[in-house]
Amino acid sequence: MEFTFQEIQWHQIFDYKLAWDNLPFIIKGLSMTLYISVIGMLLGLIFGLMLALMRNSRKRILRLPSRMYISFMRGIPMLVFLFILYFGLPMIGIKMTAFVAACLGFGLNSAAYIAEINRAALNSIDVGQWESAKALNMNATATLFSIILPQTVRIAVPPLTNVFMDMVKATSLAAVITVPELFQKAQIVAGREFDSMTFYILIAIIYWMVCVVISFIQDRLEIHFSKFL
Repeated sequence: MEFTFQEIQWHQIFDYKLAWDNLPFIIKGLSMTLYISVIGMLLGLIFGLMLALMRNSRKRILRLPSRMYISFMRGIPMLVFLFILYFGLPMIGIKMTAFVAACLGFGLNSAAYIAEINRAALNSIDVGQWESAKALNMNATATLFSIILPQTVRIAVPPLTNVFMDMVKATSLAAVITVPELFQKAQIVAGREFDSMTFYILIAIIYWMVCVVISFIQDRLEIHFSKFL
């Protein structure tokens, strides 16, 4: 039996009119997706830097906990961690909203990956710069924030952007703990209109467009920091 593309019922795969009519409702979830992603990334950057510095410490009491934390977070599925925060912690009296659980979950999880990125970037800086700063009577904190970190930013921008992109896409998991983000909005409409394919393709395009914008910002940042070479 010969198959031709003319036989495909394209309107059953993607209904343009249905997608357009419901786009305003679905797009409302985009702001929640971005809120979770940005807050989670900020938490990850702060905690990830702390973990990276602990991993590079000469003190074992700092290195060991950071290595265990990074190993644990990289070794468990994000969905499981969200369930622990939202459904598990209330059993011991710790309750939080779905939004807080999502932000905290993505922030703490991404910190493990960001820590390894930061550690690699920090280790790429020549040790002679630390020694030169010490010779100028600069303390370790001043050296780190004035000399070392500005250089590591240029190195870390591409991998950190990848972490942020992954986080934006992974926020779809927050739908399972009732966060009204992009994917949950699409699920609601898909169930109401009995057309899952149309709305899953629609949100795939929206996620793609968001990642295109993030990629553009990454390119601008790389150009900006290349001036300091």
